[in-house]
Amino acid sequence: MKKKKIMIIHTGGTISMSEDEQTGAVSPGERNPLTTIPLIVDSKIDIHSHELFNLPSPHMTTQHMLELSKFIDLQVVENAIEGFVVTHGTDTLEETAFFLDLTVQTRVPVVLTGAMRSSNEIGSDGPYNLLSSVKVAASEEAKNKGVLVVLNDEVHTAKNVTKTHTSNIATFQSPQYGPIGIVTKRGAFFHHSPVSEDKYDVEALTKNVMLLKAYAGMDSSIFLALKDMKVDGVILEALGQGNIPPTAVDGVKALRNADIPIVMVSRCFNGIVQDIYGYDGGGRKLKELGVIFSNGLNGQKARIKLMVALESTRNTTDLQMLFLK
Repeated sequence: MKKKKIMIIHTGGTISMSEDEQTGAVSPGERNPLTTIPLIVDSKIDIHSHELFNLPSPHMTTQHMLELSKFIDLQVVENAIEGFVVTHGTDTLEETAFFLDLTVQTRVPVVLTGAMRSSNEIGSDGPYNLLSSVKVAASEEAKNKGVLVVLNDEVHTAKNVTKTHTSNIATFQSPQYGPIGIVTKRGAFFHHSPVSEDKYDVEALTKNVMLLKAYAGMDSSIFLALKDMKVDGVILEALGQGNIPPTAVDGVKALRNADIPIVMVSRCFNGIVQDIYGYDGGGRKLKELGVIFSNGLNGQKARIKLMVALESTRNTTDLQMLFLK
C-alpha cells in the first residue's frame, strides 16, 4: 500500500524549547526535543522531517518566511511531498501562516502549529498539536483550503486566525468567523471551506512597510517622520469603522502627496473598515485622499499583504482591489 508522504518542517518556537529547571527560563536548546519524540500516526503515513530554522518566533523575518515558502514548493516538485506541517513559535505564527497562504503555489495541505507550553512543562501541548496537525495535513479534505493553523483540536484559516491570549492554550481563535474544522482521535473533520483565494508569485521582498495604531489625540508627527524615512507603505489601524483624529489628517495627506500607499484596518478585532463618516478624519474623507480600505485583515496581516502586493504594483486602484479579497 502506498503511503502518503508528509513533511514536518521545524522552525523553532516554544514547541521546540525546554524550561530550565533552576531558573524557569524557556529557551531553545542544542537539540530540538520534537525530533526525539516518537510520533504515533497512521501506518499509511510516511513522515519526513527537516529542521529549517530553530528560532524563537520574534526572531522570524519576512525573509525567513520567503525561504520557507520556496522550500515548501521545492519539496513538492523534488520529493513529491503530499502535505506539510510547520512547527512555529506562536507570537508571529499567524503572520508566517498568512505569508505562506499568499505565496505558496502548491495545492497540497500546509498546516502550521505551535505550543504555549514548552516540551518539559506540565501539560505540554506541543506533541499533541503536532500529532493533530499531521492528521490534518494527511487529510484529503484539507486540500485546496489554503494554509491552515491547527492547535487545541481546532482548524483555522491563515487569513482569519489570530493569537488572542498571551498564555492560554486556546489562544488561537478566528474572531467573527470561528474554526473551519476540528480534530479528533479519528481524524480531521471540516464543516466550512474558504470562498476565495489570493495568490502572489514573489521572488524577493524589497519593500519597507510600517504599522501604526491610531489613538485619541493622535497628531501628524509620526506620519511626517515616516514620510522623511521614505517608507514604501503604511498600515494604519484606525478607530472603529475607519476614522482618525482630525489632528492626524495632515500627516495622512503628506504621505499621500508623497505617493506612499496607506492601507487602513480597524484596531477592533471584529468587523471591517468602511467609508461611512464624513467629518474631518472620518472614513469618507480619508477615502477621498486615496487611503486604501482593507476587507477585515488585522494590522499585522495587512502589513504582510502590502509588502507582497507592492512587489507587483504601486497603483492605488489596483491595491484597493487586492485588499477587497
